[in-house]
Amino acid sequence: MGQGLSCAASDEHGLFTAIQFGDVETVKAVLESDPGLVKQTTLYDRHSALHVAAANGQIEIVSMLLDRSVKPDSLNRNRQTPLMLAAMHGKISCVQKLIEAGANVCQTILSAARSSHVAASWGFARFVNIRDGKGATPLHLAARQRRPECVHDLLDNGALVCASTGGYGFSGSTPLHLAARGGSLDCVRELLAWGADRLQIDASGRIPYTVALKHKHVACSALLDPSSAEPLVWPSPLKFISELNAEAKALLEQALMEANREREKTILKGTAYSVPSPSHSDTGTDDNISEVSDTELCGICFDQVCTIEVQDCGHQMCAQCTLALCCHNKPNPKTASLNAPVCPFCRSNIAQLVVANVKTDNEMDSKLRRSKKSRNFCEGSSSFKGLSAMGSFSILGGRGSGRIAAENECVDDKA
Repeated sequence: MGQGLSCAASDEHGLFTAIQFGDVETVKAVLESDPGLVKQTTLYDRHSALHVAAANGQIEIVSMLLDRSVKPDSLNRNRQTPLMLAAMHGKISCVQKLIEAGANVCQTILSAARSSHVAASWGFARFVNIRDGKGATPLHLAARQRRPECVHDLLDNGALVCASTGGYGFSGSTPLHLAARGGSLDCVRELLAWGADRLQIDASGRIPYTVALKHKHVACSALLDPSSAEPLVWPSPLKFISELNAEAKALLEQALMEANREREKTILKGTAYSVPSPSHSDTGTDDNISEVSDTELCGICFDQVCTIEVQDCGHQMCAQCTLALCCHNKPNPKTASLNAPVCPFCRSNIAQLVVANVKTDNEMDSKLRRSKKSRNFCEGSSSFKGLSAMGSFSILGGRGSGRIAAENECVDDKA
């Protein structure tokens, strides 16, 4: 469990060693012989069995312990929860399982949290925004440890994107400061797409851009430069966005990431991270687009196939235009909620967004490939053009593979 983890004297039964190496049968045998061991912790760090399992990515053992009513938010010596350690070490499945366990334990609170803006601040969000002894949340730890998949999962489950630390890193650091310090371009992208403030300062008066420059992270500093164009931001305050089903949400998230990638082409031009535009002739592309029926093209951009349907009116448009309708301007963080957009065709209120009905998946994929074009997304305008409908939506990389080590492996370096 790491060279300095002081558990030898408290592991005569072999429980922690078995958890570390994923020996499920031994863990079962030990707990069946003495169920009380599930409450035992390591001597110095006070890691519980769940801490050790979560940090080492042993999802089967995490599930087993949670089934035995182990508390998902227990604290170790550093006031860290198993969720924090799972996020720090990039154990995505364990992060997801622990979040689900919070919902199972506090079903009544979470039900109220999902139906009330006030309750959400102390209900479900408590499990993903709990702080350790130095004021760091799981999102701070995931951003500093370059774990973009964890960052995405935490943000998607209510993590506060602009929370400041106490003594972790530099006092007053936000997750964006820590991502800039670690140089993770994917973490920076995720945080900016969820509304992280590029101008928020830490206790020393530094913005994330300054931190990235100090540590020579050129690409990160380019995206964080306050003079560069603002990215599109996921419109989470909108009620119908919070109620999206998984398929519609994936389409819109995909469009969001592609919009911001188009923006990055200009910002990162000339750096080692610049992405060349695909080479194709405009004539060839126009010929391909003519193969798609006009009735299936979006009535706003006349470029992409309709993939999103507005309810209750039934009008359809492409994911890019839907996204631009909702969030082409960055939300004001001081505003409790955004003014909800209306259907651009009939001006009726949008009750829900769903995936538009298509003939067959294969036919749709074929048409999308023929209609796909590369254009620049107009910065700061309400233009709906320029995003490819079905390009690859990056489920960002960054899984960790190391096992939990001693307390001296906890990142606490000053930025």
